[in-house]
Amino acid sequence: MRPTYADPPRLTLPALAEAPCRLAVLPDNPTQADLETVYITRGAGIVTCDAARQLAVDTLKAERSLIDQWLAQRPKR
Repeated sequence: MRPTYADPPRLTLPALAEAPCRLAVLPDNPTQADLETVYITRGAGIVTCDAARQLAVDTLKAERSLIDQWLAQRPKR
């Protein structure tokens, strides 16, 4: 009888990592207040986007590590 093997591990990518980055844009004919608001809002958006990118990278690295461990535990052919 042939041995059966489980599928390799797979992690679920967090929703935050898959969400598109949204950056504030200036309205037509912006005022000084619009410029200041968008400057702050865009900065926060960049920080959020970078955190989501890092989350995706960390998840990918963790999944690859689990797959490497899984492959190391499989019987040699």
